[in-house]
Amino acid sequence: MIQGHCLCRAVTVTVSGPHESCVGACHCRMCQRWSGGLFLCFTAHDVTVEGPVTRFRSSPFAERAFCATCGSHIWFCDVEEGEEPTDYELMPGLFDEAKDWPLRSEIYIDRAMACARLSGDHPRKTREQYEQDNPSVEGDAP
Repeated sequence: MIQGHCLCRAVTVTVSGPHESCVGACHCRMCQRWSGGLFLCFTAHDVTVEGPVTRFRSSPFAERAFCATCGSHIWFCDVEEGEEPTDYELMPGLFDEAKDWPLRSEIYIDRAMACARLSGDHPRKTREQYEQDNPSVEGDAP
């Protein structure tokens, strides 16, 4: 089990089930707008969230959530209309344990901002490669 919290501590996130101990990065325009440059996340299951969370449906198949008090980003996840998420892409910065986790993968590398290009030996995909493997994504608008 790991537990994390937002900047103001109003939202607490508990992961009691399996989770990755590595981080994925996304450089798509939607993630850039939401994060200010680079979106980082890890996959988790059996997640309990307590506190004032605001959800935003950012696409026909996904939502993003943030603390309603301080605005800290909490999750991104795929959701079906009217259903609760089962798999969460959580923000690693909420969890002290994540500070030592390596980078798992990076997507939309051809969209990366000059200030947010990552080095290292990890799997990378361009916009075309990622969207070819994920047909539900309708495109990364400029």
